[in-house]
Amino acid sequence: MKSITVRELIDRFQLEVITGENELDRKIYTSKTRRPGIEFIDTFDFLPEHHVHVLGEDEIEYLHTLTEEERDIRVGNLITYEPPCIIVTDNQGGLTYLRKYCLEQKIPLLRTSDTNYEFIGKIDAYMIKTLADEIAIHGVCVNVFGTGVLLRGKSGVGKSETAHTLIGRGHRLVADDIVVLKKLSPQTLLGTHNGKNKEFIALRSIGLLNVVRLYGRKAFKNETRIALDIELVEWKEDALNNELEIETKYTEYMDVRIPHIQIQLQPGRDVTGIIEAAVNNSYLKQQGYSAAEEFMERIQSKEEDD
Repeated sequence: MKSITVRELIDRFQLEVITGENELDRKIYTSKTRRPGIEFIDTFDFLPEHHVHVLGEDEIEYLHTLTEEERDIRVGNLITYEPPCIIVTDNQGGLTYLRKYCLEQKIPLLRTSDTNYEFIGKIDAYMIKTLADEIAIHGVCVNVFGTGVLLRGKSGVGKSETAHTLIGRGHRLVADDIVVLKKLSPQTLLGTHNGKNKEFIALRSIGLLNVVRLYGRKAFKNETRIALDIELVEWKEDALNNELEIETKYTEYMDVRIPHIQIQLQPGRDVTGIIEAAVNNSYLKQQGYSAAEEFMERIQSKEEDD
């Protein structure tokens, strides 16, 4: 199971350590923080445990209104769920009671000057990406017109060469040869590199190229949401069809469905242009538009007029 440490959160977000200096190697496995509410009222067995707890102005001010006995109960409820750390936002002070509990339970107590809303947005986005389920696949990932595209196919079919041509047309490389896919939600798949192949593309007969050094920062994107899976295949005369609208097929990665198409390769065929058209057409389909439907409506309208 993937994890990050409290120390990594501190380094990432420049958090102040109030207590727990010796507990910063505690591991965090859950990708969502919790803003305590019900926990302050009573304990509930079904509430998830081991989440990072974030306390903002409202929570701290509420605790300030309680008697010492009531505060002990409420903070005790919070500790029941074994948070790997507690983070106080808005640079709140008056944390003597929290400090006491965190010292007793050896829970790091951290603080940031960020507002609660701002900080939760940042930390949740970071932990979702960092702790997401992931797989590595053989292929190329590019960003075309702001859309993440996977290029797959047999070794030597021309994936990297096609990606290089796309870069020359103003699009961006994300990963070559090995693409890391991260599942951010049941509907969202993120494509990125593995760190080692960042910015590099390998072309037969030339070798390894650094696209940023050759073409500038705009030639590379660190990650992209995958919206289209394109398989490059050899040309087959008997497999080519010219239907008005080809039924959408899908590829599944970690149970996330991605629209899939095949593009047949032939000398002289403008594959990069077809990819650009496929991306734009996919976007229009997501918006509810179908060129085939509009075409048939025109024919039907013409027949009715006649």
